[in-house]
Amino acid sequence: MDPVIIVGAGPVGLALALDLARHEVPSVVLDDGPGLCPESPRTTVLRPDTTAQLTRLGCTAAATDGAVWDTWRVLRRRAEVLRIDLEPGRVRHLPQHRLQRGLRDAVGAEPLIELVPLHHVEELEPDDDGVSVRTRQTQDGRTTWWRGSHLVGCDGARSTVRKLLRIRFPGRTGVDRYAVATLRVELPFPGEARLHREPPWRGDREALARPLPDGVWRLDWRLPPGRPAPAEPVDPHATWPGIVTGDTLVARVRATLAGWCGEVPRYELLAAADHSVQQRLAGRFRAGRCFLAGDAAHLHGALGMQNLDDGLRDAANLAWKLALVWHRNAGDALLDTYEAERRGAVGARLRAVDQAMPLLRPVKGWEQARRSLVSGSFRKHAPLLADGTLGTGRFGSPPAYPVGGGAAVSRGGRRNTALSQDLAPTDPGVLVADVPVIAADGAHDRLHHRLGRGLLLVLVAPGTGVWASEHWLGAGLMPRLAEAAAALPMASEVVVAEVYPGAGAHTVLLVRPDGHLIGTMQGCRPEELAALAERARGGPAALPTA
Repeated sequence: MDPVIIVGAGPVGLALALDLARHEVPSVVLDDGPGLCPESPRTTVLRPDTTAQLTRLGCTAAATDGAVWDTWRVLRRRAEVLRIDLEPGRVRHLPQHRLQRGLRDAVGAEPLIELVPLHHVEELEPDDDGVSVRTRQTQDGRTTWWRGSHLVGCDGARSTVRKLLRIRFPGRTGVDRYAVATLRVELPFPGEARLHREPPWRGDREALARPLPDGVWRLDWRLPPGRPAPAEPVDPHATWPGIVTGDTLVARVRATLAGWCGEVPRYELLAAADHSVQQRLAGRFRAGRCFLAGDAAHLHGALGMQNLDDGLRDAANLAWKLALVWHRNAGDALLDTYEAERRGAVGARLRAVDQAMPLLRPVKGWEQARRSLVSGSFRKHAPLLADGTLGTGRFGSPPAYPVGGGAAVSRGGRRNTALSQDLAPTDPGVLVADVPVIAADGAHDRLHHRLGRGLLLVLVAPGTGVWASEHWLGAGLMPRLAEAAAALPMASEVVVAEVYPGAGAHTVLLVRPDGHLIGTMQGCRPEELAALAERARGGPAALPTA
């Protein structure tokens, strides 16, 4: 069968290729760039689920190259409004070029992936059996035709694939606009990410500092609305047109550092740019055998949201479904659930931002500002400012996918459209908790690290940690559970957890390859387990009556 064609070799496209390779699906990654990862002020904030995802794909940079924050702090003028002490590893912040290089290294070691740089896609011809793609080589102009079973456009906000498929990309431009700089400096709050609203030292509306590895910090300033942004990153030592007349980036950096440090410390300015935040959602994520993922499918970044995190979740959601269809282990209808789940999840985030924006932006007029200050509305709503950046709440938490064919299922048939954090850890559709588990070979691991190859059956069995695996593999539920797992219509693995939140002894959890819970049962009931697995792969099987 033909490989899957992926257009775009950014983090989402590379992650998708690696995930498909774990399912033994070959891919061709077409990229119009040269294959290099130049340094830039772009950074990414990874949450526990996406860090675990990248690590199991072989990208060690996700777990080793980032700066881990200890504290998130919000200030207004000179007063602290909010302080959150973070669990170790809760947030990891790293330059995007380091992440991309780590992914490219992993791709280079994978024989099932062919990475083709300097090829610009010009034409798509989908048919009933696959997709033909014509590219033009950017160096000599030669054209090449490629043939794939499916095609996924991961080619960014200006996606050629999306335009060729004539998929609309409605939304709003200029929701927020920021100046960004990365600099090497020593600040008096190491390990702390700090959001400063209305700082007292100058006319900035908002200044944000976030630590990066190697003594580097990323600083962001929210800029006045309605001014045009340069199309390209600007010289950091030049006057920035459109920000404040006569202002320079250097003056902005020095004033901010002096405000936080009492004086201007020694610093090295590494890179700078400015950018406008957009809120956009593609009208469709699927058109026959073609799909959109990452920035090609959605753009959001207001109030600290991280588009890359959701792009990586796109890749995790799509990879196992494409693999099942590619190997002819599932019907084509399973692929419809990609759009239903991922477009629904991102759309909910965008709606949440639209609802919260009026609460989190300074009001105009002295009387309104005075009432806002007296009422304490900013302090009341300040926790929302943490959600997008820290991966909590409606701006950042992993989604819980709705009940339906190919999605998580519930015996009661109720729909589940909330976030994982709003539901119990045993509710169908949630992202499963990352608890310690023991594999059949006795290896100790984390649950999220075992994801990505097939179904995961988690048996809650208190006390197994004190016994070698050969003692409990042939005891209790294990023989029957192993036999039932071997009979499932998808590849599966059985692991054991001593504890799982909300689950008693002998509970069995059935987990999708992307970590979302399909359902639970008490003990081993092969017919019910098979029905759950069949529904997860888009089959027609119904749950047995109790």
